[in-house]
Amino acid sequence: MTTMSQRYAVLDPATGEPFKEYATATDQEVDVALAAAAAAFATWSESSTVAHRAELLRNVADLHEARSEELAAIIQREMGKPLDQAVGEVEFCAAIYRYYADNAASFLADEPISLLAGEGSAIIRRQAIGALLGIMPWNYPYYQVARFAAPNLALGNTIVLKHAPQCPDSAAALQQLFVDAGYPEGCYVNVYATNEQAARAIADPRIQGVSFTGSERAGAAVAEQAGRSLKKVVLELGGSDPFVVLSTDDLDATVQAAVDARLENTGQACNAGKRFIVADELYDDFLARFTQRVIAQADDLAPLSSLEAAERLEAQVARAIEEGATLVSEGRREGAYFPPGVLTGLSPTAPSAAEELFGPVAIVHRASTEDEAIALANATSYGLGSYVFSTDPEQAMRVADRIDAGMVFVNGVGLDGVELPFGGVKRSGFGRELGRFGIEEFANKKLIRNALA
Repeated sequence: MTTMSQRYAVLDPATGEPFKEYATATDQEVDVALAAAAAAFATWSESSTVAHRAELLRNVADLHEARSEELAAIIQREMGKPLDQAVGEVEFCAAIYRYYADNAASFLADEPISLLAGEGSAIIRRQAIGALLGIMPWNYPYYQVARFAAPNLALGNTIVLKHAPQCPDSAAALQQLFVDAGYPEGCYVNVYATNEQAARAIADPRIQGVSFTGSERAGAAVAEQAGRSLKKVVLELGGSDPFVVLSTDDLDATVQAAVDARLENTGQACNAGKRFIVADELYDDFLARFTQRVIAQADDLAPLSSLEAAERLEAQVARAIEEGATLVSEGRREGAYFPPGVLTGLSPTAPSAAEELFGPVAIVHRASTEDEAIALANATSYGLGSYVFSTDPEQAMRVADRIDAGMVFVNGVGLDGVELPFGGVKRSGFGRELGRFGIEEFANKKLIRNALA
């Protein structure tokens, strides 16, 4: 597994200057964390009722809301997220925990099976499987945890959480929040583990499953380690999401949706629109307006999460230019502040064309036909999210059906919801979080066949 650092420290995103550092866990501390989660599961899954677990989740939701300003300030300091977006993230997390509190009973109700022959009955009963390891990224420090923790705590699993090394303050704040919400010791355990310690935890028999969100490279390593130990794994990896514009009756609104899709969280979102594929008859007008609005956002953008992230994006943009792209931007990188820009003229077959640009830079392509637009949309090894804009409802659904992605949003951005499953295909990973499907991933769907009438 790879991450940017093995050092758990809060660094100023813009300058890299240290603010606070935490001691990395010792092997003994990691073992204590695994033991605590395993011990808690031994009693928690059987002694707690769904109603009690739902009550605790509501406490978690209430605490997110009560502490929203405090929690938001922490991640603003850790990874540069603007304060209003940080507050929004905390409030969305509260909605996630409350959603599973409200729906756990119905999601976990016994599911009868109609028998084709024989007497008696058959049901599927969903039960927890044990302690789970979550390995989380830095770009949404609370939201990523909520997607994983909420459904699994509702189910009765216990959680060992390894957060990103640059998010130790938010990790500690979440640990305290779960304690204050009334969770028994070991139900949710934060640990500042190294990658090597996390790899050993995956192999440890006390861990029954792994959820990872992060880079494709690290996800492949996690999947390999989990596979060797025959552990269930859910992966949410990168994305190079297409934003397909086929027709519109309000170009300004569509352009603004495209800008919002690209620049949310300073462009550091796995499911952000990154490759904009525009019908030939709209291309010139769209490109002019889109470029103007993207560049105009320069003064309003936060720094990227770190100097390293900005340097990586700078190198990617330079490679795209070497491969024939034209960059329209203003200014230059200053530390972690990266000027927004638009790349055009990049061949769809160029290596850079399908890369994930994690920052405020967009790639725009021209498409002469619907089929060409779909081919461009699918010309990537990723398959997380996608966007389709069309005034023709039949065309919109036809194109949505042909896009190779786990999610398609038609004629809108920012349409994510706690009830909607999140996940991808191809090299964007597998498994789903949120919605009904999020509680199914680490559940034993136990068949109980009773021959008695």
